[in-house]
Amino acid sequence: VGEQVLLQCFFKSSSPITESLLVDWTYRPLAGSQMETVFHYRSVPHPTTVGKFKDRIAWAGNVANGDASIAIQSPVLSDNGTFICSVKNPPDV
Repeated sequence: VGEQVLLQCFFKSSSPITESLLVDWTYRPLAGSQMETVFHYRSVPHPTTVGKFKDRIAWAGNVANGDASIAIQSPVLSDNGTFICSVKNPPDV
């Protein structure tokens, strides 16, 4: 709580990394309610502009090195839940 948290996500692709590469981070709270997208990457990072993680998600990855990690600023106990990293690098998924 209070310290920046790094959520790591590493990937490998048999296809060359191109601007078509897509990264989506989703979050589901422990209570199991609706999943929400908290981060999107396509050529450039697009942190969420709505919801509980607004202005608290930062890109920490480097897709050229197979890294799609993000950081959460000022985490609180209620941020606890499941975070899912999804990487698509067409035609690879």
